[in-house]
Amino acid sequence: MSEPTTEVRPPPTNRRRWFIAGTAAALAVVLGSVVALWAPWSGDETASDGTGSAPEGPVSGPADATPPKVDSAALVAAVPDQQVAKIDPVRLADGVVPPTNRWYSGLVFGDQPQPVFAEPLSFGLTDSGFTLGLPTPTVSEKTIIAPHVATVTVDAGAASAQVSAADPVSVTIDLLDASGAVLGHVVLAEGSPFVSFTAEKDVTLSSTVAGGSFAAGADGAATADAGTSQWGLVGGTSDGGSTTLGKGESASWYALPPKASAAAKKALATAAADPVTGVDTTYGVGDDVARTTLTYKTAGGSPTAYVTMPHQRTGDQPARDCGLGAYPSVYGDLELCTGSQLTSYAPALPADGELDLEGISADQKSAIVDALKADVAATPDYPSDTYFGGKWLNRAASLVVLGDQLGVPDVVADLKTKSVGVLKEWAESDGCTQRDARCFVYDKSARSVIGLTPSFGSDELNDHHFHYGYILAAAGLLTQDDPALAKEIAPVMNLIGQDIAAAKPSSELPQLRSFDPYTGHSWASGTSPFADGNNQESSSEAVNAWNGLGLWAKASGQKDLGTEATWLASTEASTARTYWTAPDMSSFEGFDHTMVSLNWGGKRDYATWFSPDPNAILAIQLIPMGPVQTYLAAGVDPEKIRASVKEATPQGYGVQFGDYLLMYSALAGADDAAAAWTEATSLPDTSIDDGSSRSAMLAFIASAQAHPTAGR
Repeated sequence: MSEPTTEVRPPPTNRRRWFIAGTAAALAVVLGSVVALWAPWSGDETASDGTGSAPEGPVSGPADATPPKVDSAALVAAVPDQQVAKIDPVRLADGVVPPTNRWYSGLVFGDQPQPVFAEPLSFGLTDSGFTLGLPTPTVSEKTIIAPHVATVTVDAGAASAQVSAADPVSVTIDLLDASGAVLGHVVLAEGSPFVSFTAEKDVTLSSTVAGGSFAAGADGAATADAGTSQWGLVGGTSDGGSTTLGKGESASWYALPPKASAAAKKALATAAADPVTGVDTTYGVGDDVARTTLTYKTAGGSPTAYVTMPHQRTGDQPARDCGLGAYPSVYGDLELCTGSQLTSYAPALPADGELDLEGISADQKSAIVDALKADVAATPDYPSDTYFGGKWLNRAASLVVLGDQLGVPDVVADLKTKSVGVLKEWAESDGCTQRDARCFVYDKSARSVIGLTPSFGSDELNDHHFHYGYILAAAGLLTQDDPALAKEIAPVMNLIGQDIAAAKPSSELPQLRSFDPYTGHSWASGTSPFADGNNQESSSEAVNAWNGLGLWAKASGQKDLGTEATWLASTEASTARTYWTAPDMSSFEGFDHTMVSLNWGGKRDYATWFSPDPNAILAIQLIPMGPVQTYLAAGVDPEKIRASVKEATPQGYGVQFGDYLLMYSALAGADDAAAAWTEATSLPDTSIDDGSSRSAMLAFIASAQAHPTAGR
């Protein structure tokens, strides 16, 4: 693993590790929620944050989807209330749902707040105020890093700070005096070049800049030159390094893009005068694309400015008023635009639980059936924790589906009976009153659903979307033709789905706990105790989470949930390709690899939490290579796939995760799939992951040979 330069190392239970052989098995897809226990939702349904705020102006692309209507209080009542979470929201106002798995979680948890990365700015709390930075990437062979460097320091004379409001894209922080009274509110949002402070009482702020100070400038903005970056300050009455604000008045700080034009300076100064107060998220899904629209709300309703990430500019995207410059970041240039709505599209990725086996040869089918018989016979006992227990269920359910597809249901009949029994056990509402494994509780203090047997820090809110995705994918596969079973298990399945994917906020569960609508992907750490921000390693398990959500939605008859799941899966698959498996690294000279395996707020690593081996570094982006994983090749140059596989297999495929690497190689083209088939037939059992099986591997490769997808 490449050694981080600013990362605060967590204890082992906080790490996203990979347990390999020997514990259980499971193949793959993932997650879902909500059917019974629904109740009418009061309020406007055009905004997914539940505020009732509709987007300003027309929205292009698919129309706004209706978020699922959920009675969260009834959902959480389905399981026992028990305090088991190992989190401590130190800096959080009363009544605010703990914002775990957010890009800004580091502000809330831990003895000391951690820096966060809002793109384009970085932000850190101090004892009396806050600091701002404009991260500048540094590139090495295995790491691209842009840490928070305090360039602007704002001293409000505060004694403490706490998060008082939050949505998936923005966060509001109260600065408090020694008596606990609020001095003012700081707002920062992903994609916004501004950080604002709105006074709750008369206050004088001190703003200092590394290497310079703020002085009166053009366009009504005070400006400062920090040497490597230039800054603006709008609002209040400034005198030297002090800014005086009356109650209700605001000041906004911002960095200028390098070599900013006069137009950019004027646009930023104008927009800074009306501070951002929050961000609404809406989405829509059409036949070909999924749409995300972020509406940056301002105090006075004036247009603001935002920056776009690379995934928001790939393919066919809507017209924007941009061209004002770009900021550097570890993800590439962030293009500055004016306006209040950031809309972007991703290719639609509907839920998929079956391989297309039409056109495979008779010999291939025979070999797959033979392998299926052996795989069923080799199914081990099922584990008790949410991760390996979920993988076991998903592997079993996938084998059952494969047997039905191949016309040999008798081969998988006993496994189906067993896996349905295990699924029912997980779905027992009162299971945790009878045992301490394979069951869920609701922790009111953490506002989360947690399995009583934790793994990978799941009791610290880590990786819930990975874990619950496997369970709900299995639920979707095993109940797709059994509505009575779907109804029986719905209360618990809906609950764990809502834990990670609630489209609207409530007092019981946060909105979109894991998914970040601005970056277009999920964050895995619950409390994010890192100086590099939050992180996610297994982008493929995240895609599988939303794919599983869609499988469960389809099986349980939840159309609105299915639409939400398609939006999540589509967007996460697009960013998985853009930032993990097939990134454009041409602007990062010195980074010596074809892909990135661990992305943070302020860093990107060719590394994993569990192994330095190149086979593991690629494979963690492939697991579990279920039917939906064909997204890995969509629109991707086959040569990129071949190059990544070559880098990952210097000693051949007889390594850990050799099955996933062969399946990925098969996506490069029909000839590649034919070669992969030959390798797969003699691959040692030790190179087949416990979350997969030989029959699943062979079926995936045969399907890829019959239906090439790379570059399409």
